[in-house]
Amino acid sequence: MPIITSRNHPLIKQLIKLESSAAYRRKTGLTLLDGEHLLQAYLAEAGVPQLVIMTQSYAEQNGYAPLAGGTCKTATVSDALFQLFSPVKTPAGILGLIAIPKPGQLFGEKIRYSVLLEDIQDPGNLGSIIRSAAAAGVEDVYLSKHCADAWSPKTLRAAMGAHFLLRMHELCNLPQVAQEFPGTVIATALGASVSLYEAVLTGAVAFAFGNEGAGLSDDLLQTVAAVVAIPMPGKTESLNVAAAAAICLFEKVRQDRIGAVCEAIEMRSHSSV
Repeated sequence: MPIITSRNHPLIKQLIKLESSAAYRRKTGLTLLDGEHLLQAYLAEAGVPQLVIMTQSYAEQNGYAPLAGGTCKTATVSDALFQLFSPVKTPAGILGLIAIPKPGQLFGEKIRYSVLLEDIQDPGNLGSIIRSAAAAGVEDVYLSKHCADAWSPKTLRAAMGAHFLLRMHELCNLPQVAQEFPGTVIATALGASVSLYEAVLTGAVAFAFGNEGAGLSDDLLQTVAAVVAIPMPGKTESLNVAAAAAICLFEKVRQDRIGAVCEAIEMRSHSSV
């Protein structure tokens, strides 16, 4: 297989743009997956990448078609060129070029669990929230226009493949989403009088989380059904938004589990009468 060694090669130019430009990713509908873990996650949930790009060293050590039983189309580039579009300083030596999945309709027929993200700026925070959301069984994530790019290599790396386990809706009008959500929309605030652990989180719920510094906008706060506080008995002033999101998301998981157990016990008691 020929090895690409020229920076002027059309593929190299495209990969450099995809790594560095959110606008170019949106224009082309393409993005990059860094490393075998993300590639395997994509293969398991979404299909075969358009192209797998490897360094010469990686290809020599691992073979030219290490993924999907050899069905992936591959390209090999020199190690030096790979550095030009790798999202990390010490690259793994393998990237996937994929089409960004399209989420479909705004609300699914049985939508029960969602997250609304307003102006989250840090790709690491955004990826961590997406990862927690997928682990907690969230079905849809709605992002405002000024959120960090959900499909940037940094966000994808932080989410560790979680993007492919839920539906991602970008550039959303979140107040409208909140108004139309077929359930209860809940936000968090430090001064809220109701504790997260006192709130009823069973049923269809969407959590709204805001910007790392400014929090949620007044427009979005006016549309939520409840505002709750996460109890913090320690002396810290606040929580990182990704940590706060994880706490909220898994409190719903806990309440749903308790509700399911109680329902099962009740059904058994009725059947034994």
